[in-house]
Amino acid sequence: MHLSTVETVLEYEVRTPTHFCFNLEAAHWPTQKIVSEALAVSSGVAMHSFTDERSGNRFFRFDAPPGPLLVNYRADVEVHSEHVDEHLPETPVGEVPDDVFRYLMPTRYCESDVLSGAAQQMFGDIAPGIGRVRRVVNWIHDSIRYQPGSTNSTTTAQEVFVQRAGVCRDFAHLGITMCRALNIPARIVVGYVWFDEPPQDFHATFEAWIGGRWVLFDPTGMAPVDRLVRIGTGRDAKDVAFSTFFGTIEMTRKEVNVFEHEPRKTADSGKAVVELAAVGADAPVQSL
Repeated sequence: MHLSTVETVLEYEVRTPTHFCFNLEAAHWPTQKIVSEALAVSSGVAMHSFTDERSGNRFFRFDAPPGPLLVNYRADVEVHSEHVDEHLPETPVGEVPDDVFRYLMPTRYCESDVLSGAAQQMFGDIAPGIGRVRRVVNWIHDSIRYQPGSTNSTTTAQEVFVQRAGVCRDFAHLGITMCRALNIPARIVVGYVWFDEPPQDFHATFEAWIGGRWVLFDPTGMAPVDRLVRIGTGRDAKDVAFSTFFGTIEMTRKEVNVFEHEPRKTADSGKAVVELAAVGADAPVQSL
């Protein structure tokens, strides 16, 4: 078990009446427990909260008038990981559960149909199972440069595959795409985790459906996945955006802080990331 204190501070200058939808809160999920949490939003807005039943993602929405806007979320969260069997098999497509099947399909940012040939050429001859997913993860980690500013909010996995550079969401999208192209269901997971090299930000990883369960991977090698505080789960980044707005705004401040209450086992924790995996359950837990 790992205990982390996480916090997000967002400030905006709202230019026109704007509707906001945020996904910042720690998810109610079987592998984590929210010990305490607090959400503060500028006065004068009527907030509405809801949880997506399929993904377990928590959202809050409101209409904001023109002027300054502050959103502040803070939580203490316990994260629990489970042992991952290194001999987990892949699931034949005909046996993939109905609620998992959609994670085999290509999506806006994960063009598994376009990259199918490349995936088969690179990983098609590797024995099916968790070992093949780890080979995909290792290839991404070794072949794609982590380069802030090299991509934007519309960059797809195919573009990252060609240019060989990106940030965490691009690494996750490429992992998802390669897995789906190999007939392995995969999805994005975004959360809070402390990095060895600041500045802190939200972190994107991905899960693959192996051996009848979801197993978490982080191709960036930036932090151990067994410490990730899950925020959102989805088909790709469009399902897990931390902020969606309908109007004209300017973000003036974005600050993400993560404090881990237990020291990591090694100073160079990043090297171990590709070798670590945390197991999640498919169905989200109801509100605590």
